Amino acid sequence: MSEAVEYDVVVLGGGPAGENVVDRTRAAGLSTALVESELVGGECSYWACIPSKALLRPALARADARRVPGLAGSVAGPLDAGAVFAHRDYWTGSWKDDGQIDWLESVGAHVYRGHGRLYGVRKVAVTSPEGEHHVLSARHAVVVATGTRAVIPDLPGIEDARPWTSREATSAQVAPGRLLIVGGSVVAAEMATAWQALGSEVTLLVRGSGLLPRMEPFAGELVADALREAGATVRTGVAVESVVRDGSTGPVTVVLEGGETLEGDELLVATGRSPRTEDIGLVTVGLTPGGWIAVDDSCRVPGIDWLYAVGDVNHRALLTHQGKYQARIAGAVIAARAAGHQALDTGRWGAHAATADTQALPQAVFTDPEAASVGLTLAEAERAGHRVRAVDYDLGTVSGAGLYADGYRGRARMVVDLDREVLLGVTFVGPGAAELLHAATIAVAGEVPIERLWHAVPAFPTISEIWLRLLEEYRG
Repeated sequence: MSEAVEYDVVVLGGGPAGENVVDRTRAAGLSTALVESELVGGECSYWACIPSKALLRPALARADARRVPGLAGSVAGPLDAGAVFAHRDYWTGSWKDDGQIDWLESVGAHVYRGHGRLYGVRKVAVTSPEGEHHVLSARHAVVVATGTRAVIPDLPGIEDARPWTSREATSAQVAPGRLLIVGGSVVAAEMATAWQALGSEVTLLVRGSGLLPRMEPFAGELVADALREAGATVRTGVAVESVVRDGSTGPVTVVLEGGETLEGDELLVATGRSPRTEDIGLVTVGLTPGGWIAVDDSCRVPGIDWLYAVGDVNHRALLTHQGKYQARIAGAVIAARAAGHQALDTGRWGAHAATADTQALPQAVFTDPEAASVGLTLAEAERAGHRVRAVDYDLGTVSGAGLYADGYRGRARMVVDLDREVLLGVTFVGPGAAELLHAATIAVAGEVPIERLWHAVPAFPTISEIWLRLLEEYRG
């Protein structure tokens, strides 16, 4: 190994979480190096959030337009798949990270391309694609932000079947004639929406009782109903027993428990994520390779004063925006400690605590209808011991929703803490519902009292008037 190059901070992983650590530490005047083995920008930029939304936006815009009188007849035809793919490719930079590199260099970060591994206390060893070796030493902190990868279940025949994961599903250049999707997660629901709209015949195979199991049950029910109406097949309570691929490019057959078989042209497996930690040197600091990296609310690894983990790899909240939030928190902690401030504000909602991970976690699912939620579901709030009341309202009865689309269907729920009269959680399902989410996030994170929310007047006629209807329902 060469002699160590010293920085204030070394970041292992160049996805959104890692980039945001760089942004915060450089803003604090700390020298920072970033190590990335693939494309700088990470999973979100090239194989998840950005390309998936580029595929979904035309599908959702067409669905909305088909519900507007005077416009519906003009959008009756199929999507221009080539134009959709070209737009997706533009937003991914055609899977090149030049723009991301330019930004990092503009803020004074040093980028090392290659595979990085922890190399004992405050050190990271980097092996470049050309076989060169470097050792980076951190004066103050090393931050692990290596993210996750898709889990491929251990099924007979699965390896030879070459299934799609989220990466192939968001980067494919041709719509398969028949797409089988295993899973009921956000990835499964969104990709079913996108590829059904792009012309594939989609079949969803869900082991559980419904889609989107981490949201209120009605969210998955409304999304499943809409997928079926669009022509997709959604089957719940089914389990895959094995997979068979016919030759190198032939159709793929899924065998269900009980012996039933289904045939498709491609198979997408969307059954979870695992941490990318199996070969990053965790053993050199006493941690378990291949496992999630547990952290406290400041995103610091307990017992290791200088080591932090942000984003999916810490398993607190597997969402890009939450990883970026954790990065901002960790960056503030690192900067404060580097400046000699040991008395950190780590209390609930403190400047150095990622409280939102557990108390006000927002999520938007870009299906048709969209599903958006923040905070606790009713079941989660009850399990946590809160005395709560769920207030439900038909989102489609709000004037703004009726003007947005004929036949608008949706639902809203707020979960109220009856002892404090603040909101613990809010869920919206309906076309365009994702844009309602941030107001709910502010209400939950800010613990805004119900009596004060009554004075937050929604503009008429907007879908946001659902807030008034929910509050009226609560007040009786």
